[in-house]
Amino acid sequence: MKLMIIGLGQCGSRIADEFARLNKKARAQRGIEICPGVFAVNTDSADLSGLVHIKPDYQHRILIGSRKTGGHGVGKINELAAEIAKEDADKVIDAMRNTKNFYEADAFMLIASAGGGTGSGSLPIMVKTVKERYYEKPVYAMVILPFEHERQNEERAVYNTAVCLKSVSSVADCVFLVDNQRYVQKEQSLRYNLNQINEAMVEPFYNLLCAGEEKKAKKVGSKTLDAGDTIQSLSGWTVLGHSSSRLGWSLGFNKGNFIDKSGETHKGIQIMDKAISELSAQCDAADAGRAMYLISAPAKEMNMGLIKELGDWLKDLAPNAIIRNGDYPSGDSQMDITVILSELADIPIVRDYYTRSTQLMPVMKMRQQQVQEKLQNIEDAARDVPTVF
Repeated sequence: MKLMIIGLGQCGSRIADEFARLNKKARAQRGIEICPGVFAVNTDSADLSGLVHIKPDYQHRILIGSRKTGGHGVGKINELAAEIAKEDADKVIDAMRNTKNFYEADAFMLIASAGGGTGSGSLPIMVKTVKERYYEKPVYAMVILPFEHERQNEERAVYNTAVCLKSVSSVADCVFLVDNQRYVQKEQSLRYNLNQINEAMVEPFYNLLCAGEEKKAKKVGSKTLDAGDTIQSLSGWTVLGHSSSRLGWSLGFNKGNFIDKSGETHKGIQIMDKAISELSAQCDAADAGRAMYLISAPAKEMNMGLIKELGDWLKDLAPNAIIRNGDYPSGDSQMDITVILSELADIPIVRDYYTRSTQLMPVMKMRQQQVQEKLQNIEDAARDVPTVF
């Protein structure tokens, strides 16, 4: 599957930069292109300058709203970002259209942080614009939820997130939810955490995108998950998880030994369990209407018994879901499993943002009125004071 990637705002652009790195990795290791075009869109020119893997020309690093912001961002005012996105959306469309292999893309993926300004405000507008222009292809959104300290201390972040989630869910074919807090390593520095989190967000897509584009006969799966399977598996609120583990030396040898045989299956279940326990946002798997998993390992390690056990395990967790699966033979001595739960009927953290935002809006409005009243009192007190003008 090939994705056209558009990162919006600082957070979205940096994750898009990781997709550009992933595409370079796929070309170098497997001779496959999985992202025909990767673009970063921002109102802050300094943020665009800090990217590493996205091409540095103005067609791939797109500055919008410079007349209104002077290239210094919108200061978390999502309404301003939405207004700018409406005015400058054609810049992004034109840049994509001029990409050499633009029409090879199977779908679009737009990425942004929900709590910021540029990303949260422009994401719904850009998703709607792309969907109107290219209605025959799916348009997905990846929404990054704020850290716990931002949820607790920044009212504007909570408000922006709720508005972004409601707006984008009404126009996108699928919304990938990624909760920043689930990836935090508290003892590490901020820079280390952000870099590791961004890498962790894109890593599950590597094998998933490569599997359907593989051309080498030995690496084509017996049951390939191609773009059609993925598109049919993605709808509405969606989360994903990924896990991998090195395979022991005993696996792959002495297949007649029942200990090795049971150990092989148990290893696969452990990896699947870890992938589900580290989903990108907390949810109940039983609420999923669609599910998918991809297993990547040496071909000799993926037998019918293992695939059956993994399928049964996922079916127990998501009994109401239509499940699709596939295998992707690799030359590495490790097993990787990617799990996607989609068409989720309930996401607790989304409900929480909606509830808290509803409670905050009257408070924010009252606070603004109080500020205006105090300013008016100052103006009234100064009414009879002369000026030098």
